Amino acid sequence: MRIISGIRRGHKLFEFEGDDVRPTTDRVKESVFNLIQQFLPDAVCLDMFAGSGALSFEAISRGAKRAVCIDSDKRSADIIKKNADSLCFSDNCDIINMSCFDYIKKTDEKFDIIFLDPPYNKNFIEPVLGAIVENDALNEDGIIVLESDSTDFRGDFDGLEIYRQRKYGRTYITIYKK
Repeated sequence: MRIISGIRRGHKLFEFEGDDVRPTTDRVKESVFNLIQQFLPDAVCLDMFAGSGALSFEAISRGAKRAVCIDSDKRSADIIKKNADSLCFSDNCDIINMSCFDYIKKTDEKFDIIFLDPPYNKNFIEPVLGAIVENDALNEDGIIVLESDSTDFRGDFDGLEIYRQRKYGRTYITIYKK
């Protein structure tokens, strides 16, 4: 896993060992960032289910101002910190080890880009989208970038409209706007 483009292009990221984590492939990540490039300059991002922080770090490398990385797994928070330090992005990244539901309920911050890449087939998507809408966490011109499996929810959602949707093998990328 690596940074594909921007100021840290080619930099390798620390990642998990084992099969319990599913990182976004470089092919899908490159396609996602091609779709959202216009939203990146000076964006404030929220990376829910952040894993290694790869989506946040790619965004910062390509011009986002800051990212908040949320993951309830302590191992993820440790890897995100290690990657932030290695990339010299520590000043641009807040790492929070808690449930994304708890975070979204307590924050009053609004985001330009929200990355939503939950574990597949765990029924997280609709409740998280609901929490984002209910807590008004998205800026007026902001987007939500959802990565989901072909068997997961990826349709219309009250309060959001589908801006773009692409399929890459079994993976769907759905971009929502207010």
